[in-house]
Amino acid sequence: MFAPNAKTVTVTGDFNGWNNESHPLSRRGGGGVWEGFVPGVGEGGVYKYHLVSEYNGYSVDKADPFAFRQERPPRTASVVAALPFVWADTEWMAGRAALQKPTSPLSIYEVHLGSWMRGPEGRFLTYREIAAPLADYAREMGYTHVEFLPVMEHPYYASWGYQVTGFFAPSSRQGAPEDFQSLIDQLHQAGIGVILDWVPSHFPTDEHGLGYFDGTHLYEHADPRQGFHPDWKSAIFNYGRPEVKAFLISSALFWIEGYHADGLRVDGVASMLHLDYSRNPGEWVANEYGGRENLDAISFLRRMNEHVLRAHPDVLTIAEESTSWPMVTRPTSVGGLGFRMKWDMGWMNDTLEYLLLDPVHRAFNHGLLTFRPMYAYSENFLLPLSHDEVVHMKGSLLNKMPGDDWKKFANLRLLLAYQAAVPGKKLLFMGGDIGQWAEWDHDASVQWHLLGQPAHAGIRRWAARMNHLHASELALHELDFEPAGFEWVDFRDSPQSVLAFLRLASNEDAILAAFNFTPVPRHGYRLGVPRGGPWTEIGNGDGADYGGSGLSNGEGVEAEPVPSHGRPFSVLVTLPPLAAIFLKSAKRAPALAELEAEIESSAPSPRARGERRGEGQLAADPPSESTESAPAEIAVPEKV
Repeated sequence: MFAPNAKTVTVTGDFNGWNNESHPLSRRGGGGVWEGFVPGVGEGGVYKYHLVSEYNGYSVDKADPFAFRQERPPRTASVVAALPFVWADTEWMAGRAALQKPTSPLSIYEVHLGSWMRGPEGRFLTYREIAAPLADYAREMGYTHVEFLPVMEHPYYASWGYQVTGFFAPSSRQGAPEDFQSLIDQLHQAGIGVILDWVPSHFPTDEHGLGYFDGTHLYEHADPRQGFHPDWKSAIFNYGRPEVKAFLISSALFWIEGYHADGLRVDGVASMLHLDYSRNPGEWVANEYGGRENLDAISFLRRMNEHVLRAHPDVLTIAEESTSWPMVTRPTSVGGLGFRMKWDMGWMNDTLEYLLLDPVHRAFNHGLLTFRPMYAYSENFLLPLSHDEVVHMKGSLLNKMPGDDWKKFANLRLLLAYQAAVPGKKLLFMGGDIGQWAEWDHDASVQWHLLGQPAHAGIRRWAARMNHLHASELALHELDFEPAGFEWVDFRDSPQSVLAFLRLASNEDAILAAFNFTPVPRHGYRLGVPRGGPWTEIGNGDGADYGGSGLSNGEGVEAEPVPSHGRPFSVLVTLPPLAAIFLKSAKRAPALAELEAEIESSAPSPRARGERRGEGQLAADPPSESTESAPAEIAVPEKV
């Protein structure tokens, strides 16, 4: 144990009647590391370290910072534990690299284990009880990964795990370490990856934790302008200490190696990078160059990402970073921070701000949606609709939506479709995929009973459809991080609140995604496309199976040699109310390529042909009933 400023360190526990004198440790080589052997203590033994400070006589009982297990809160001692688990996820681990490439689909289901599902009388389910229903649900819904809010031991349950005291111990509220390993193992066997929310940005000031560890500010800064977080009332790590860096990097690698984590979502990166984060002038200390950048935190993050990349190049590190800090997802070798992905908080804020508007006002706020491509490829972005957006009186995703119930459900389907279509990997918090009415409550289960109502069952079917579409269509995921995967068709039709763009793939598949953000159906709406032939409707948020009115384009439309939007062909489509449609064109045939070349040679210049749908065009024939195949019915998770 590291305690350089301790005068004495002893081990106290249930094996010696909590005697804080009977089992002393000794300094290794006169340095700051204390060591010793305590005989007769087996697995399950409960213990703490008793420290007396060298300088001020301060004495305290501390939990072991490196313990694999902690007592169930509110008890705070450490527990002797081994990690003997025999893994059965060899196939997953061998194929993980291919599943986590930048060109692979990534659709993350964000879960708080304490409130995903509860047992009788509201009790916590164990990790093993959760494993099978969660794996089944994630697989059937088409999620590629599950991301757990922090599972590391935390004394205050209502912190959701973000006030960590056990950086090497899963919470004992739901079982032992091997039980949590079993949960991950079963998810892997079901083909579901696991990302862990990891918190190196701060820690709580509970006496048994890291704060004032050996009678000095060992893990945190002594100056509160550097060492105390004003928002979270917690301590900030001193990233300038090599021992602190080593502690945190060891924690990161431990979860990857000991628990087979496929990725770490790093919490609070913005607060780590900025010395003045959430502080007024005079409340922070500038760096050695007079700037606001936390040079020690930058060094730590780069080093952590380098260690993970070197040891486990197939593991993801994802930054929750909400500012315009440059090159978060670029290699450290070129000055970046080295993360694999970054949350796009700008997309989330702009999209929700737009969709919360009554449709009559959306025409005047079109730029909230059209701005994103200006920066979309500056980083490798993940599009989050996370837990942060459905707590603290913000309302659930469904309840955020304007209008009556029909419009609320339609708007939510529209939001899920827009997230699926926009370039970037995806994340959705539990409850959003069934249209839960209540905002998230960490003391209650997801409102699974709502799935007995057709509107909520429809939301779930549509969420599953979007996940499966995202995963199965190369054009919707392969080039998420490359400009070549996206082309605007029409971003100018603010009067009708319509957007349309193409998603493209290396195999020449193209998907036209069009969005009608008003409750007014648009018939005969012309959109330019890059080639002729059939464009098949593969997704329609207004489908009756999903709770919509059933307005569709039947099996699809035929592209005509009528130039539009700077392209040689165009389609006339029906845009259902408050809905998205997805039309697919597979790789073109040689005959179509020849026709396209002929039309292209005689087409007007791009400037002359950049029109939108002309006013006064005839409406298309009434649409036939949708033939889009709905996903198989998904089993409702049952209470244990």
